[in-house]
Amino acid sequence: MRRALLLSPEPPYPLAGGGALRTASVLHYLAQRYQVDLVVFRQPGAHDPAGEIPPGLVRRTFIIDLPPTRRGDVARRVRNVRRLVRGVPPLIDRFAGFDTQIERLIEGNQYEVGVIEHFWCAAYGDVISRVCERTVLDLHNVESVWHERNAAAESGSIRLAHRAFASAAHRLERRWLPNFSEILTASEHDRIVVLGMVPEARVKVYPNAIPLPPRFAAAREEAIAFSGNLEYHPNISAVRFFCREVWPRLRERWPRLVWRLIGKNPQAVMEWTTGDARIETTGPVADAVAELARARIAVVPILAGSGTRLKILEAWGAGVPVVATPMGAEGLPVDDGRHLLLAEGGEAFAAAVSRLLESPDLCAQLAQAGRELLERRFTWEKAWESLNL
Repeated sequence: MRRALLLSPEPPYPLAGGGALRTASVLHYLAQRYQVDLVVFRQPGAHDPAGEIPPGLVRRTFIIDLPPTRRGDVARRVRNVRRLVRGVPPLIDRFAGFDTQIERLIEGNQYEVGVIEHFWCAAYGDVISRVCERTVLDLHNVESVWHERNAAAESGSIRLAHRAFASAAHRLERRWLPNFSEILTASEHDRIVVLGMVPEARVKVYPNAIPLPPRFAAAREEAIAFSGNLEYHPNISAVRFFCREVWPRLRERWPRLVWRLIGKNPQAVMEWTTGDARIETTGPVADAVAELARARIAVVPILAGSGTRLKILEAWGAGVPVVATPMGAEGLPVDDGRHLLLAEGGEAFAAAVSRLLESPDLCAQLAQAGRELLERRFTWEKAWESLNL
């Protein structure tokens, strides 16, 4: 049987977070066509990634253990200052320097195709090309665009840092992207950006997608929900914006309403959520879609990012209507008022949420249209139709 290699900086399982979902979708696609060897990095203290993967999905799992790093705001700032001095974007350095170890792990093997997940590991394209007939880079985001947009959503030193990281990422993108046989992007916007940097590249849109969830019959609670890794920078800026500009308006108008934050690392947003009994944090959950299904509305007040937002797909899967910023819905083929409501600015966003709270019929219409769009275009099986690996 033909063989494929998949190299990922994060485990595809458990299916928690957009990165894992996208990587797992590629893994399942490959597993139907190849015997797959997986090279995956493990954070200090994390579970064995091989033990989380469904049986029979991979032939072998090679694990690279990352060195420990200090956590906390001070340690993070120190690391970022060092990165600025060296001109290296975040996470590129975290996964760098393992060339020899990867060479040893895959030595003596030959693969029809090798896929690298995330730009953070794009430097290993040369390493895997020695044993792979074709090499593919799956860009979860266009890193330079990601930093540019985070800069636009921030101020002061954080804005300056993101601008510097955007320039550094752009230099690396122009150096590394031409080395791959094919590049996958999550949206048409990202595909155009990549072609602007590397006109000769073969770039294909592979949309973000999720396994089709069952239809939920959960009783809706008097809650609106936001889901995601709360340590992820675009999610931090989204929570900050919502807390400052949207939630006070909703809190006053709807005295029984709860705002629920679903996802790991709630400590990253405690600065804005602590002290309000009507803001709930769940911490990590086994099934984000099932948790979203408990709410009346999903809010996606994203101000920065790249690619497309899996949190919208999960809300559609849960049968929950969505209110999003234009940035939050970027890359998705949606019509405002049909698949979701779009709103920009605190007053408009609060008004859109209130409109849905006042109209169960509109909620049902948006939820149904979103679910139908998910089933037509954004399940794993539908997304696989765009691949030819």
